[in-house]
Amino acid sequence: MKIGAPKEIEPGEARVAMTPDSALQLQKLGYDCVIETGAGEAAGFTDAAYQAAGVEVVKTAAALWKAADIVAKVRPPTATEAKRFREGQLLISFFWPGQNEKLMETAKSAGTNVIAMDMVPRISRAQKMDALSSMANIAGYRAVIEAGNNFGRFFTGQVTAAGKVPPAKVLVVGAGVAGLAAIGTATSLGAITYAFDVRPEVAEQIESMGAEFVFLEFSADELPDGAATGGYAPPQSPEFQAKQLAKFREIAPEMDIVITTALIPGRPAPLLWTKDMVAAMKPGSVIIDLAAERGGNCELTKADERVVSDNGVIIIGYTDFPSRMAAQASTLYSTNIRHMMTDLTPAKDGAVNHNMEDDVIRGATAVFGGEITYPPPPPKVAAIAAASKKEKPKELTPEEKRAAEIAAFKAQTKNQVTLLAVGGALVLGVGLIAPASFMQHFIVFVLSVFIGFQVIWNVAHSLHTPLMAVTNAISSIVILGALMQIGSSSILITLLAALGIFMAAVNIFGGFLVTRRMLAMFQKS
Repeated sequence: MKIGAPKEIEPGEARVAMTPDSALQLQKLGYDCVIETGAGEAAGFTDAAYQAAGVEVVKTAAALWKAADIVAKVRPPTATEAKRFREGQLLISFFWPGQNEKLMETAKSAGTNVIAMDMVPRISRAQKMDALSSMANIAGYRAVIEAGNNFGRFFTGQVTAAGKVPPAKVLVVGAGVAGLAAIGTATSLGAITYAFDVRPEVAEQIESMGAEFVFLEFSADELPDGAATGGYAPPQSPEFQAKQLAKFREIAPEMDIVITTALIPGRPAPLLWTKDMVAAMKPGSVIIDLAAERGGNCELTKADERVVSDNGVIIIGYTDFPSRMAAQASTLYSTNIRHMMTDLTPAKDGAVNHNMEDDVIRGATAVFGGEITYPPPPPKVAAIAAASKKEKPKELTPEEKRAAEIAAFKAQTKNQVTLLAVGGALVLGVGLIAPASFMQHFIVFVLSVFIGFQVIWNVAHSLHTPLMAVTNAISSIVILGALMQIGSSSILITLLAALGIFMAAVNIFGGFLVTRRMLAMFQKS
């Protein structure tokens, strides 16, 4: 079978669904590759590079659609491209089936199967095919770069002979893939970064990247669980939205750059940054709205335009951020396509096995076998396991705490007394039949075992890993006893003493070597 990638005809779209590297990998799966001439030029991939990778280059889009059994695209097919659908052909692209019912009907009528890369379920096994995350990662990074291009000052603070430059303050609204990429980029450029998300469980991720989580006073019990929406932020109650907007109004005057990324699948983008918030910002501030294609999170956003407000705030609503980094975006997207083809070709024989029992393939399939299969059933494995609500432990009164401590002390004392009594009885029993010379050594041995047990047992378990190396080395003082016995006239005692010295030496030196290696892990070379 042949897999081909046509040239994208949407204005400003520079990405391509197949690169020379991905073509080589597809050929290992048994496919022949074909591409339309000039399809990769805007992304920096020449026709000569494709030919060197063994890809057939055809002159027209019509010839490409006719030759290819599998067509890989970036954007959904246009009306012109949809007329080229044919029976048994497989289309893999961003498709947005929820907003393209007419296109699904066209594919159904033509007998074309459709895999929508935007419908890949967000489960662990499908991460390598998650094109939405790949593109969102680029969009988040590029948003910060675009903000820096329009912002009139440094991101990082500086103290120079010419004066002091304060660091820029950046607010990222929404901590999904795009938001986290924006946070990481802004932080690495030296900005003071703040981030907000309606999912409190992402606060640790935000803080681990060096940003400050904007905390909203709201009961966690009143927040919908993000697990029900596959990890996306779910719709919020009017009360929560009101408090959220109030918080944004409070911090708007302090922010230099605002990057909004909030989107809910199948819904218009929620309005998060209103006109009065824009009016409260300083002149020269920048707003990057990554939700512009779905209406925008900012009230003044215009899709694909750069707008300047009355008070000098720059609002950017570009919808082609991944395309502005076409080479990188094409490389990642073509890799997502290649992984999808790997799952579709388990035998690596160049033939598609469209297994509708597979969660990933079924979830991404919009049209199959002349039937519309959208929406797919929920995956058998949840994207994010819903967090079980744990009951808070009952607070004990001082009297109850005191009673519990006394009971624990009594139980511990009882166990120790019982252990000592049993041990004493055993030692006494051995002493009735053993000679006095043996008992002298035996009692020392029993006491050393008991003391060693008490020392090690009372060390907290969390400290065992680093502490045991040192403890073993120190406890190997037993080597001294073996040295005293090695000169015995008994061959058996001499052999046992030699064996004891050898094992204790291994313990001592091994303990110090382990300790040294562990300490080296915390030292810079």
